[in-house]
Amino acid sequence: MLQSEIDSLKIVALEKDTVRIFPFNPNFITDFKGYALGMSVAEIDRLHEFRSKESFVNSAKEFQNVTKVSDSLLNTISPFFKFPEWTQNRKTKSTFKSNTFTQNNKVKKVVWKDLNTATAEDLKQVSGIGEKLSARIIKFRDRLGGFLVEEQLQDVYGLEADVVERALKKFKVVTKPNILKISVNTATVEELSKLIYLQKHVAKSIVNYRNLNGSINSLNELEKIEEFPSERINRIALYLSL
Repeated sequence: MLQSEIDSLKIVALEKDTVRIFPFNPNFITDFKGYALGMSVAEIDRLHEFRSKESFVNSAKEFQNVTKVSDSLLNTISPFFKFPEWTQNRKTKSTFKSNTFTQNNKVKKVVWKDLNTATAEDLKQVSGIGEKLSARIIKFRDRLGGFLVEEQLQDVYGLEADVVERALKKFKVVTKPNILKISVNTATVEELSKLIYLQKHVAKSIVNYRNLNGSINSLNELEKIEEFPSERINRIALYLSL
């Protein structure tokens, strides 16, 4: 009762001082504004401490919970509170957003097609891949014995980078082929040249290097060999062992 009387006296004092209150967002009450509204220093400090944590009050009830203002003062000043519209409908919007997100997840769920089992017709669904390129991709895949990584699609002759990018939005290596790796230290020229990335003269250079220098201790050592395609060392390494 005493607090109610104090609040009433503050309100009367405000009216005498002809202070006119306009709609405002209570999250941004300054010391002066709080004092003019009749808030105590402790109440203003509680609000500022709450806001220092990047938190916001979004209703009159939350404002009272944070500041601990009395019911009588809250009833006097809360009609002037103006919160952003979205905070007043946040429960409804949150539910709607959640449902939309769930539905979109179901609609947009990607089912990858296997790059190693794709037919020419499947590949032609990608913009930029026609009759010739689809046949070339399959021929390249057959020579490899199957794609081990998606990036090998970039090695198909005539396939532009943007077309590869579009293709990899639909296709992935789902099932990897079983590859018997070639021992770089024991393989013959013929065995090495079967690897699509190594031309026969490079295979000969590898064998010659091995004969002159002994065993090859690291696949990166192959980059020392003249005309070795160093830019494709990561691909070649998939098929070789020491």
